Amino acid sequence: MTDAKSSLIRLRGVLVEEDDYGHWNLNDIWLIAKGKSSQEPKHWRDIGSVKKLTKELQKKVTAGYLKENKPNIPVIYAKTGRGNSGTFAHPILAAAYAGYLSPKLEIETREVWLRFRSGDVSLADEILQRASPEDNQWAGVRALSRAKRNEFTSVLQAHGVVGAGYGQVTNAVYTGLFGADTQALKAEKGVLTKSGSLRDAMDTDELVSVMFAESLSRKKIVEGELEGNVQCLSATKRSTAFVKQAIDANNASGLSL
Repeated sequence: MTDAKSSLIRLRGVLVEEDDYGHWNLNDIWLIAKGKSSQEPKHWRDIGSVKKLTKELQKKVTAGYLKENKPNIPVIYAKTGRGNSGTFAHPILAAAYAGYLSPKLEIETREVWLRFRSGDVSLADEILQRASPEDNQWAGVRALSRAKRNEFTSVLQAHGVVGAGYGQVTNAVYTGLFGADTQALKAEKGVLTKSGSLRDAMDTDELVSVMFAESLSRKKIVEGELEGNVQCLSATKRSTAFVKQAIDANNASGLSL
């Protein structure tokens, strides 16, 4: 199972791990339902009707990703790694799997998902009330960093960043702050799959640094009316350098960030 800082999904009082794309860990649902070994997600996904549902859902999701210029993520995939292995699936498939295990659990799953989609903040509050002060702090910073990241990518899109430009800008932030790009940082932090969330593996100080760099970059791009991959990348590098200089100066004074 996962801890409070990596998910807002709770079924029958137990947290269900959620990845950075909103996919749910079906193995957690299987454990909650006390399913049989023959009902494990790896067997369920091979059922003919499930394959048809997966295919149709993938078409719909892919169309949405293309429209929004986002990377196309599989609606179901297997994930391996320390403490976060399992089969992850889009919530629609998660509800279908829950129904395969128990009709009652499917109803509960759909209810939780509807609350989640509607932005019912009580879901987060219910979980964080049980969490440690450290996890509460991390969850608050992670939520804010996610919001700022969405603002940043929206500005990039509005200012003509396309294709590989998004990854280049992101790597400019990581390289400028930590001296390593996305893949190197994932390897360093043990995020072993392509779809694994690097930011979920960051600590609070690292998230704050990234958020600050992206916020400054967004402001520079908007105020400078910059356009395209090259100009937005250049602005991001400059803004990130300012943040790095501030961190280094602070560390040199004998105080941590």
